[in-house]
Amino acid sequence: MKYQPCEVEKKWQKYWHDKRIFATNPKPKKKFYNLVMFAYPSGDIHLGHCKNYVIGDVYARFKMRRGYDVLHPFGWDAFGLPAENRAIQLGVHPEKSTMENIRTSDQSLKLLGISYDWDREIISCLPGYYKWTQWMFLLLHKRGLAYKKQAHVNWCPSCQTVLANEQVTEEKCYRCNTPTEKRKLDQWFFKITAYAERLLKGLERLDGWQENMKIIQRNWIGRSEGCDIAFKIADKDFKFKVFTTRPDTIFGVTFMSIAPEHPMLSDITKGTPNETAVRQYAREATKKTEIERMEKEKDGVFTGCYVINPINGEKVPLFVADYVLSEYGSGVVMGVPAHDERDFQFARKYDLPIRVVITPPDDSKLNITSMTSAYEEPGIMINSGKFTGMKSKDGIEAVTKFGAEQGWSKPCVHYRIKDWLISRQRYWGAPIPIVYCEKCGTVPVPEDSLPVLLPKDITDYIPRGTSPLGGVASFINTTCPMCGGKAKRDPDTMDTFVCSSWYFLRYLDPKNDHEFCSRKNADTWLPIDQYTGGTSEHATGHLIYFRFFTKVLSDAGYISVDEPVVNLFNLGMLLKDGEKMSSSKGNLVPVRQFIEKHGADVARLTLLFAAPPERESEWTDEGVTGSERFMNRAYRLVVDNKTSVSKNKPTKIPVDEESLFIRINQIIAKVTGDLETFKFNTAIAALWELLNELYACNNKSTVYGYGIYTFVHLLSPFAPHLADELWSLIGEKGSLSEQKWLEYDKAYLKDRTTTIVLQINGRVRSHLEMEGEITEAKVKDLALKDARIQRHIKDKKIKKTIYVPKKILNIVV
Repeated sequence: MKYQPCEVEKKWQKYWHDKRIFATNPKPKKKFYNLVMFAYPSGDIHLGHCKNYVIGDVYARFKMRRGYDVLHPFGWDAFGLPAENRAIQLGVHPEKSTMENIRTSDQSLKLLGISYDWDREIISCLPGYYKWTQWMFLLLHKRGLAYKKQAHVNWCPSCQTVLANEQVTEEKCYRCNTPTEKRKLDQWFFKITAYAERLLKGLERLDGWQENMKIIQRNWIGRSEGCDIAFKIADKDFKFKVFTTRPDTIFGVTFMSIAPEHPMLSDITKGTPNETAVRQYAREATKKTEIERMEKEKDGVFTGCYVINPINGEKVPLFVADYVLSEYGSGVVMGVPAHDERDFQFARKYDLPIRVVITPPDDSKLNITSMTSAYEEPGIMINSGKFTGMKSKDGIEAVTKFGAEQGWSKPCVHYRIKDWLISRQRYWGAPIPIVYCEKCGTVPVPEDSLPVLLPKDITDYIPRGTSPLGGVASFINTTCPMCGGKAKRDPDTMDTFVCSSWYFLRYLDPKNDHEFCSRKNADTWLPIDQYTGGTSEHATGHLIYFRFFTKVLSDAGYISVDEPVVNLFNLGMLLKDGEKMSSSKGNLVPVRQFIEKHGADVARLTLLFAAPPERESEWTDEGVTGSERFMNRAYRLVVDNKTSVSKNKPTKIPVDEESLFIRINQIIAKVTGDLETFKFNTAIAALWELLNELYACNNKSTVYGYGIYTFVHLLSPFAPHLADELWSLIGEKGSLSEQKWLEYDKAYLKDRTTTIVLQINGRVRSHLEMEGEITEAKVKDLALKDARIQRHIKDKKIKKTIYVPKKILNIVV
């Protein structure tokens, strides 16, 4: 009899829905918050997306059966570039396109049998959600963590909007892969740098995170200890700070370099003969990508100004140079060509002096004329006045201390991470709740006036480099909340990552109109116990942003935790034909069509069995065929042996059935352990083994019947529709999701040791100690490899062997 999945799956999905099997217990006794990353609704979901959701579902079902009150919600990251770009491609309004995609994708996820509590579904583009996104903005503004400034920003010419640093990969847009440009614009920022140290230290407590994700975040935060040194422009009333981690090299400064976009550059060079050349160079340099500036040949222009080295009073030339970036440090570097490779290349190109002030600790000498690269390692200070002879480590401390006493230096810590730019020149996003009044200036929208609604009747929402909302008079023109006079709204919308930085909190209280989440609900469910999904690219985006939001909300007293997640599991990508699934490559596997043909459980098993979930896996037709074969064999086993199933664990195990009972308990332990550690592929492999052993078993005993019962139990997290159908076929009521997880018998985890007596011509010559399955062929093979047996049969002909199962092997020679 062949299994018919479509009919069975509809039946059990209806049962789960009608019985509210996956509804969240509002008063959990043993809570477990199981979260998967919510989705961009830029089209119907395909099986490439579903790896995340199926893995999260397996874990949720397992935890339910382990006695936890599980919160397993889902929602849609519905604002932002993915949804808007899709709408533009289709030529429809973003709201219409987005909501249609959500309806379609909801149905696809329900066809897969995902155990979400759909009553808690959230959609970030609805006013009931983005009201609280705007409230979050106001909270950060109130706490001095949201500010507006003019800055050189990353601009995507294709998406026609600004991008945060975290959204630029190798100088390309994270969404469309178009090379980015730099533009100078007034933009809103969140002051994530104020939390840099806490974000860094918090990683030490995240034992449940994969180490590679923590390493990526540490590197992105980029903590550097050093000192700020004040340098003065000669004959001008200008000073600037230079951050360095190597103050021990300060005597080796022979020039200084300033970034082309540095805000002081135009003032420093104003009225000098070099002003025009500097301005022209800066304009061209800022057009280059960061990679071009850092990796290609360094160049620059002399500003005509000199800088005074505070430690020895020496005047050195100031260059504007492309390899200096305003975003890192202070945007000015001290040129120490003997001990910094970039400075070395620059000095050689422009024939600038090179002065060695650090020598290797092995007393080898550095010859300036023969040097082909800078010596950047620590060593011994030379040519450094009273500091000569000090080790670099001691010199760093001594120079910093001396500078502090003289008033031109102080110890400090710098971070690579920069403040989060959240302004977007797009229509489809949460409007920024700020108005501008000629009389009152920048005014936050009062909380009781939220949400600032996104106008729906806009027809021209195509991005053209400025915010589309700026041309909507009914939106942009408003009154000042303070004086009642004429005012204008901020025309930009917020980065969609703002919406996703707090969404996990809205699941806890999705219908609350008075607050984003009650403190009671937050205290009940936080932190997230298991967060599943995403790849390493999320480490410097969403995963750092929502840690930042959590700390801000904790500081403000709204929640009691300052880290959102206990355990994080990131996934490898699902490929087809060696490439990521995408419509442009024509290699998508649509959920609905696949399920109609093969069934949801086949999709689930194929996704889970392909590879360890943290690795890339390949979707293949062979995998689908294998999953169907497995399910048909499982169905046939139960149908053909319904009357043999034993629902009670045997208490007295006959000797000849002991090995099977041990194997059953080993597989319960194996599947349980693998589920806890996300080794789903090996858990399914263990179920294959049990299935094969049950098919090979000729003794339809109580142990055999308990083996079938065990198989059905263990199958349920992976193929829940089939498992519940088999559960009903053996006479049980309800769903396995309502049953406790099977426990293994610790007394029957290890194979019993059997002693096999080895004889030659009837005389005992040796023994074998064997565990597990014992066959005659296996005994003969091991016996002939035994050293004592080999000694007695050397140069003799074996006539025959006589085997008494599990007792004696007699070799006749």
